[in-house]
Amino acid sequence: SGRGERAYDIYSRLLKERVIFLVGPVNDVTANLVVAQLLFLEAEN
Repeated sequence: SGRGERAYDIYSRLLKERVIFLVGPVNDVTANLVVAQLLFLEAEN
């Protein structure tokens, strides 16, 4: 949907600006996502 794409674009834009947004409890899934984003940003340097 257009709304889903827009939400994805916002998070992509934040990541491009080196902003990682974490909301809610930290569990295995969210921790893995944050680590993957950090590794992605490190690889871009």
